[in-house]
Amino acid sequence: MEKIDRRIIKSQNAIQSAFIEMLIEDGFDEITVKNITEKANIGRKTFYLHYLDKYNLLDKIVDDHLDQLKEICYKKQNKEFIEGTIIWFEYFKENKPFFAALFRSNSTLSFQKKLLTFIMGEIEKKLNTNTSINKNIDKHIILKFLGTAVMGILESYVLDEIDSDVEYVAMQVGELMKRNI
Repeated sequence: MEKIDRRIIKSQNAIQSAFIEMLIEDGFDEITVKNITEKANIGRKTFYLHYLDKYNLLDKIVDDHLDQLKEICYKKQNKEFIEGTIIWFEYFKENKPFFAALFRSNSTLSFQKKLLTFIMGEIEKKLNTNTSINKNIDKHIILKFLGTAVMGILESYVLDEIDSDVEYVAMQVGELMKRNI
């Protein structure tokens, strides 16, 4: 296994931490590479050694979160649907300020597309198109319908539009999904 230089990790962590902090406080549109480098206490050259621009940085952070969600889904694959949904929603609760900032910004559509694709992929693993409830309905339409529903609830939860405990919301979503898959 190749050993990564600690300075690289330290620089990337500083850049990502500064970016996330500014994303939460100011919103994506207000962030500049200059702001990131000042807050992270690094030079612009160091930033560009790791990332092309703020969009590339955002994509990397989103991909890291989706990788963590994939790991969670892999670990929960043997759990009941509702129990697995609770674990999944807990992840969003733990990272609520970050996800709320992404949902608030019109400039982060790539995040929403990646999240929807991820959600649809997870639903597809459980989807049974042979049941009477789903017979004769196009699989892609079912996935898009259920995926956007889950994403809408996640968005409402992280933006505090749903004033309920995360476990309650997750159980409700899990029950709805169980009934429709």
